[in-house]
Amino acid sequence: MITLRNITLRRGTKIVLDDASVTLQPGEKVGLVGRNGAGKSSLFALLTDRLQSDKGEVEIPRQWAVGEVAQNMPETEMPATDYVLEGDTRLMAARKALEEAEAAEDGHAMADAHGLLMDAGAFDARPRAQALLMGLGFKGAQVDAPVNSFSGGWRMRLQLARALMCPADLMLLDEPTNHLDLDALVWLEAWLQRYDGTLIIISHDREFLDAITKVTLHLDEAKLMRYGGNYTAFEAMRAERMVLQQAAFEKQQDRMQHLQKFIDRFKAKASKAKQAQSRVKALERMERLAPVLTASDFSFEFREPISLPNPMLMFDEVACGYATPEGDKIIVRGIDRSVLAGQRIGILGANGQGKSTVVKTVARMQRAMGGKITEGKGLSIGYFAQQEMDVLRPDEGPLSHMVRLAKEVSPGAREQELRDFLGQFRFVGDMVNQAVGSLSGGEKARLVLAMLVWQRPNLLLLDEPTNHLDLQTREALSMALNEFEGTVMLVSHDRALLREVCDEFWLVTDGKVGPFDGDLDDYQKWLLDQSKEAAKQAKEAARQAAKLPATSSAAVAATAVAEPVLAAVVEASAPAPVFKREDRKASGQARQRLAEQTKPLRREMEQIDATLNKLADERTAVEGELASGSAAAARIAELGKRLKAIHDELESAELRWLELSAQVDAIQAGA
Repeated sequence: MITLRNITLRRGTKIVLDDASVTLQPGEKVGLVGRNGAGKSSLFALLTDRLQSDKGEVEIPRQWAVGEVAQNMPETEMPATDYVLEGDTRLMAARKALEEAEAAEDGHAMADAHGLLMDAGAFDARPRAQALLMGLGFKGAQVDAPVNSFSGGWRMRLQLARALMCPADLMLLDEPTNHLDLDALVWLEAWLQRYDGTLIIISHDREFLDAITKVTLHLDEAKLMRYGGNYTAFEAMRAERMVLQQAAFEKQQDRMQHLQKFIDRFKAKASKAKQAQSRVKALERMERLAPVLTASDFSFEFREPISLPNPMLMFDEVACGYATPEGDKIIVRGIDRSVLAGQRIGILGANGQGKSTVVKTVARMQRAMGGKITEGKGLSIGYFAQQEMDVLRPDEGPLSHMVRLAKEVSPGAREQELRDFLGQFRFVGDMVNQAVGSLSGGEKARLVLAMLVWQRPNLLLLDEPTNHLDLQTREALSMALNEFEGTVMLVSHDRALLREVCDEFWLVTDGKVGPFDGDLDDYQKWLLDQSKEAAKQAKEAARQAAKLPATSSAAVAATAVAEPVLAAVVEASAPAPVFKREDRKASGQARQRLAEQTKPLRREMEQIDATLNKLADERTAVEGELASGSAAAARIAELGKRLKAIHDELESAELRWLELSAQVDAIQAGA
């Protein structure tokens, strides 16, 4: 388990943790929440020994492997799959051990190293790494493209895949969804639900936390408070706790006033001196309760648009894309739709399908590659770019941005008016002149929101506006959008925001834009159906290429991997050179090589068979004890947890046995 006992942690003059204590059990999935700047990332640094506490003890089992997403941007020519594979520390250690054994020509060490490789899952490591990459949105040849050929957001996905590849007992994820679209987020959510280690997540995505976490740690005013439940349960329990705390505080204040009145009234009377003195001592001994103090709420609203043209936009066979040295590259074509006043449109689609390209074209950041976009008279567009620096200047301060904007849209605005306006978005004092490049992601996002509000747009184009916003600011944005009288077109992976704001959806897929007839739950079902269809097609492709029966174990295993993995299966099952029957010596050598190739696979299959038998026996024993009805309540809970763990282990072992069987079949087919 993880135990923090009476921890005090300072960063400079700021106290991040003050005598904080908490205990986390193995296997718990924990959401770490708190306002921006509360010290959540500092707590992660404490757990990974990058920071040392000023007081108290941090206890984490020594044998635990800890995985987290590195924050540095990787710069290497290494292929993406190889880069992700390096995240598997056990595999890397086993490979190094084999290299050292081979260099020393130590047969025993080589055998031990091969055993370590088997334990580390070396035979399917590459497919597992590529499955992670494709789950996070990488396609086809991208899984082997050089790391430094990707943009910053994609490199952070590589860092996430590398962290997930690590066989960690404790995984620390700090805002893992920031660079993901909705499709990859749904995949990551499912992956983390299956993860059986201890997990601590910092996230401002309410639905993501609700789907994964069962425990919530709230970091507030340098204190850690543990709540048993997901984020929604935490909100309800915290609200109830605050009501009780405030009631206790008010009750104590009444008691203190009563004691003080008695003291003031009778302290000069000899006959009441003893009673007055006893009340003075009681007042001094009383443990003072603190009043309920909450961070000041942040809220804003969009100003009423000057006009509301209807329709706002009309698309006539519009093509969207971008220019390349080789010519125009069209991503989406044939858009034939209208955007009306007051619509709330959520734009859905997998990464790379063209959502941002469509938004940038509407925002006039890119020219249309074909067709015609007709704008309504008086159209005023407010654009929130996915990368805030697309619309901000890093060397200028918030006030300079507002002054330049005011010259364009409201020349009569005074500087003090602009300062007061920025104050509504928490830019106060010297912050109005601080270079934007030095601001945090959340501060940059608030500045873009402030600029949008000042423009009084009638059409808001928002491309991932919540990437750096905390939960409080996200809720403020949701409320402001619902009160906005104009039209909203929104691209976001924040499902709570999409549910609360949008009343219809457009789907960008296969180079087209069309209406999506359903809600977000329907969209997630559609994604699942698409994945099943892709797996079915991949399975058929593998079966045809390997010429194996559709029910063979190789074909079954092939459904768990995507195109590059299937290519490896096909390559492994390709026919090998045929030895002539009369060449007995060559035939014997071939059989020997075949036996050597399949020996480690069969040995692992035998180990799995033994494990399956052991688990089956244990399951029978556990079920028998539960059925007897003689166990205590605590023991029943323990048995229930163990029964679930046995079921998961059986499922995992059976799947691994099928994969190994597929590899043996493929090798034998090639012989």
